[in-house]
Amino acid sequence: MRVIDIHSHFFPKTWPDLQAKFGGDDWPWLQHQGGGKAMLMKGQQAFRPIYSACWDPALRLEEMDNAGVDKQIISATPILFAYQKPATQAHYCAQMFNDAAIEICTHAPERLFALSQVPLQDIDLACKEVSRAKQIGHVGVQIGNHVGLKNMDDEGILTFLQHCAEENIAVFVHPWDMMASERTKDYMMGWTVGMPAETQLSIVSLILGGGFDRLPSSLKICFAHGGGAFAFLLGRLDNAWHHRDIARGKSAYPPSHYLNRFYLDTAVFDHDALDLLVKKMGSERLMFGTDYPFPLGEQQMGQLIKTANSLSDKQKQQLLANNAERFFSI
Repeated sequence: MRVIDIHSHFFPKTWPDLQAKFGGDDWPWLQHQGGGKAMLMKGQQAFRPIYSACWDPALRLEEMDNAGVDKQIISATPILFAYQKPATQAHYCAQMFNDAAIEICTHAPERLFALSQVPLQDIDLACKEVSRAKQIGHVGVQIGNHVGLKNMDDEGILTFLQHCAEENIAVFVHPWDMMASERTKDYMMGWTVGMPAETQLSIVSLILGGGFDRLPSSLKICFAHGGGAFAFLLGRLDNAWHHRDIARGKSAYPPSHYLNRFYLDTAVFDHDALDLLVKKMGSERLMFGTDYPFPLGEQQMGQLIKTANSLSDKQKQQLLANNAERFFSI
């Protein structure tokens, strides 16, 4: 079966000293440790250990071959977004990392593809950069699920999504800057609990904020990590919509009405969870994603879908490649 991984991340091996350029003490940089290992730093604080698959296309391709992955779409890790910085600084970062992503992909242009990033805190600059990124070869854009306190139903974000729909730019929504950081600081709960919670919040806010009622059906938008707990909570959301008027927000229909307006990736790591996604979303609305090359990603890439007894071969191929080929036009 053909296999396309839509959710993987990269870092350039090096990039300019952003602290020296802009000031501040929380810019990301790589502290290389030898042996293909590095520590991602945030200012002087260690943020995450990574290894050379993040920046070395040869190793990435070798590991893809070992796992039977034909194509992979790379995107920045959200720490690179710089949404909390002045927009001109975030724009500089977006251009730099977008160009770096394309450079990595030139090593295997028929197998590696890239999603851009944008300075989402400034919609005019974001629209300008996403259009430039498409021109230089990006197959879509990755955005965070919020900008500060602005959720996906923010007027500016809706304007950006409208722009993406008009230019046929696919959108991948990735959680970042997770909620309740003080209460989830232990045991990696920010990633295991906070990230999926952010994802379901972004879907619900876009629905109840009337986003899908205003945006054209041509918008191609996908949410990471299986949508968090959205599929599991759908009955609760519909029940609230029917019985409490304040729970309806601005949406014309209950949440379950909008399931044909977006996609989810399959980074859920559990056959029962995957079965629920297929039952709720349909096999035509799910795309294989691993979160490679991080430890919380799918370590046996593609095996969750390939070993799903409840799925037919046709459904498996839809999830593994067909849907992604259509969604990203690759």
